[in-house]
Amino acid sequence: MIYFVTGGAGFIGTNFIYYMFGKYGEKIKIVNIDALTYAGNPDNLKNLDPGLTRSGNYVFEHVDICNSQEIERLFRIHRPDYVINFAAESHVDRSISGPRPFMLTNILGTQVLLDASLKYGVKRFHQISTDEVYGSLGAEGYFTETSPLKPNSPYSASKASADLICRAYYETYKLPVTISRCSNNYGPYQHPEKLIPLMLRNLLEGIPLPVYGDGLNVRDWLHVQDHCAAVDLILHQGEAGEIYNIGAHNEWSNIELVRLLIRKLRAQLPEDDHRLPHITDKLITFVEDRKGHDRRYAIDPAKIKLRLGWEPVIPFEKGLGDTIAWYLQNQEWVGRSVSKSREMTVNK
Repeated sequence: MIYFVTGGAGFIGTNFIYYMFGKYGEKIKIVNIDALTYAGNPDNLKNLDPGLTRSGNYVFEHVDICNSQEIERLFRIHRPDYVINFAAESHVDRSISGPRPFMLTNILGTQVLLDASLKYGVKRFHQISTDEVYGSLGAEGYFTETSPLKPNSPYSASKASADLICRAYYETYKLPVTISRCSNNYGPYQHPEKLIPLMLRNLLEGIPLPVYGDGLNVRDWLHVQDHCAAVDLILHQGEAGEIYNIGAHNEWSNIELVRLLIRKLRAQLPEDDHRLPHITDKLITFVEDRKGHDRRYAIDPAKIKLRLGWEPVIPFEKGLGDTIAWYLQNQEWVGRSVSKSREMTVNK
């Protein structure tokens, strides 16, 4: 089986590639298609078995999904059975300061992939979406797959648009499409601009921890490996035309999560570590709230559990501890990621 994984040098795409080869080995071929923007890092996959590249089971293609001619070429050469679209501009703050790249990649790029998938008869096109397309929840209740789409940021609006286009290709052309909407992921290889790695980096450097507004915005957190297992299941057992919510019923306010990170980081450092004295709640700094900041996300994963038997298996405190350990062991990776992001932003 041949899989196209777009955005495979990003956070979730990278973990998905490791997951799939860990499960299926040389039974599959993966073509990783990535434009290598600030969030795409080729270093992410340096631990992949080099034999997979030598055998042709793993192929990297430095291609932007908006480039229809190059995407056509890749489909013509490799003839994928499955297309999993992780490729996206996903940093909400960046979408607020500059929405255009989000419209191009997340909407038009998806349409380019859909056209090629239709032309070359893929067995399944899977769109990776987000719970943010549903908008904001009150203090109670959960989003289901039938909840109305009410995106509040340019990022979430672009993802909702892509979801609707995917649905249209299923309804109009009968392209076998599935969509998954996931809660906040955490784990290794997450870009240092995101909440958990950002807080860890600032703590280790002894600089303020910026928390938006009053810090009471709530998110549901899911380990990226649990997400990968869900996507694999949907690809092979999910029903075409269906949407699946992927969540963990693991809600934390931002301020509670930051305080937990402080405690767990302190517990992992040696008692004589020179950084320990400044790793305290005193670094927490409340800043002006993000524009259009949704108060709470929480999704109901009952459908995927009932129909496909999926549920998360990684306990949050263990997963978070493992994530902290990974970042502590990969500080060079963090530094390179930050440097690349700054360089690309300056040179835009």
